[in-house]
Amino acid sequence: MKEQKLKCPICKKASTWSENPFRPFCSDRCRILDLGKWATEEYRIAGEKKDIPDETPVRENDNEG
Repeated sequence: MKEQKLKCPICKKASTWSENPFRPFCSDRCRILDLGKWATEEYRIAGEKKDIPDETPVRENDNEG
């Protein structure tokens, strides 16, 4: 059976699936570059933007001792 070759989503270099611990990337470098794109919001998942407050509002009864 022939080994399946895949293209790295970052650099497009061909690599094998079964012998590559960084799959679907060709290397640890490409894996880290992809993670960085998520962290800097270069990649986004489509959807409706919602306003999320930074802090949970405090109820009046929560502060009473």
